[in-house]
Formats: sequence, C-alpha cells, structure tokens
Amino acid sequence: MKRIMIAILVNLLVIWLAGCNVPGAGPGPLTPVTMMLDWVPNTNHTGLYVAQAKGWYKEQGLDVRIVEPSQENTVVQVVAAGQADFGISYQEEVTHARAEDVPVVSIAAIIQHNTSGFASPKAKGLVRPKDFEGKKYGAFGSPIEKAMLTALLACDGGDASKIEFVDVGWADYFVVTQRDVDLAWIFYGWTGIEAEVRGEPLNIVMLSDWVKCVPDYYTPVIIASEKTVAGRKDLARRFLAATSQGYRYAIEHPAEAAEVLLKAAPESNPELVRRSQQWLSPRYQADAKRWGEQTLEVWQRYADWMADQGLIPRRIDPAKAFTTEFLP
Repeated sequence: MKRIMIAILVNLLVIWLAGCNVPGAGPGPLTPVTMMLDWVPNTNHTGLYVAQAKGWYKEQGLDVRIVEPSQENTVVQVVAAGQADFGISYQEEVTHARAEDVPVVSIAAIIQHNTSGFASPKAKGLVRPKDFEGKKYGAFGSPIEKAMLTALLACDGGDASKIEFVDVGWADYFVVTQRDVDLAWIFYGWTGIEAEVRGEPLNIVMLSDWVKCVPDYYTPVIIASEKTVAGRKDLARRFLAATSQGYRYAIEHPAEAAEVLLKAAPESNPELVRRSQQWLSPRYQADAKRWGEQTLEVWQRYADWMADQGLIPRRIDPAKAFTTEFLP
C-alpha cells in the first residue's frame, strides 16, 4: 500500500511539472517574444502595453519585450530577418515589401480605417487638396507621398507637380510647419490631438474624406514573417489572443488604458495621451466584427491602386499579404 501511494504521488508530481510547461497553465518557462514598434510609444500601441501590464501575455506563456525601432533598419526588415517576432507596420509598407519579395505578412489591423491626413496651420488657409499648389510639403522620405498627393490633387482639379517637396524626415511637425514647410502628413489621433492640446488650430485634409480618389487602407498593422505565420502558428495565436484582449480593454476602458500607457511611457504628455486615447479607442475596431479584422477587398483595392500608381514593381497576390487566422 505504501509503495502504491508513493507511485501515485510521483505520477501526480510528473503531471504537475508537465503542466507547468504548458503555456498559460501556471508557473514555468515563458517563451521570449520581441515586439518592435514603428515609433515612440503612443496610443496606436496602447493595447500592447495593456496586455503586458495586465499579465495577459504571461497567461499565454509569453515574455513579451516591446522595443522601439532600430535606426539602421526598418521594422519590416527586422521582422523579415527574424530579429523581432512581431512589429508595427502599415498596409502600404507591407504591399511594397511583398512586391520586393520581402516575406512579411499582416496579422492584425490596429485601426480599421485610415486616420491620417495632410495638415497645415489654420492661418495658411489650406482647406482642400488644390490649395497645396505652390506650397512646401514636409516629406518624410516615402515614395507613397508623391503618389498620394498626385492622386488627391488630380481629384480636386489640382497639379501636384506645383508642390515643393522638402525633406524633413521625422522632424517635429510643429517645428517644421512654423519654419520650413506649409503642410505635412500626420495621424490625427496623435498630432491632430496634440495641436488641440497646444491650442494651435489646424486644417486637415483627411484621407478618409477622399476615398474616391485614394482607397481606404489599414494603418497601422501588426506584422510577422512568413516563417512565423507558417511554422509558429501557436506563438502567433497566443500573441494575438493577449494583444486582442489588450485592445478590447482599451476600447472599453479608454481612461484606464491611457494611464497604463503613461506608466509605460512616463515621458509622454499626460493630457495628450488621455485625450488621444478617448478619440482613438472607438476607432480601433470601428465597424468591424472584431478588433484586428482585415478583408481581402481592402487589400486588393489598395494593392491595385499602388500598382496603377507605379509604386510597386509588380502586382502582388493580396491574399498572401495578410491573414486573420490567428485572431481570437
């Protein structure tokens, strides 16, 4: 009887130890994961920080490290090379990358609709695309900028060749528009809200108001390499399970989510973060059936537009550029 009891106890111990190594099943080794941002921490990224702070990544057996982008390489290059497991990118960047045979895939849309636009100080009176003629545009260096402005102005009876492009890189919008340029491309949810906080009114030509000229697209998105999508499905599924939970929390609790982001990025302006979060939280999922959703229609339409504009060297198969397989 004593030997039977010992055998039972040993078996129970073996089962318990095995359970410790099952992701989400309690204490045990966590799988290290690197998530690379596209910029400094901001409200586009809130769901990631919420998932981390609430312990939801650990519940999935993951030890997630959120890092800022490299100075040497783009996020797409880093993720494609396997130097980061996941990253933040944009539909236009992923489309261009795939046309260049860079093996990255979008696995979730952070925001359902384009929240960017071309902004200028209100005093300059630039209220529609045609008004940009004869003005200086602060370019950050992407070929998409000229094509975007060409399409917008053509739609409004204007001529984008009359715009002077000035390379400003990632310089502060408020500095360059007071000194060097007339307008620049911004995300309203961050820089637009910052203008409100600063009391510096803007005119913004929002791309969402000109979808007949430039199709709507997902920006930003979460990307992984093809190798991860094909060979580490369980990792991608666990990562998005926790990440989705983080964004759903930010949708339902914007005030609390803003405080989580401020704790993770204490250098941020508290009023900007709080007001930005209130504006952005309902736009994460918007009219989609779930956070992170992507459709073939959106990818196809935008890929065709990029090809028609000569922005990519060849047409891509949009169905291979994204997947919703890992969304909970």
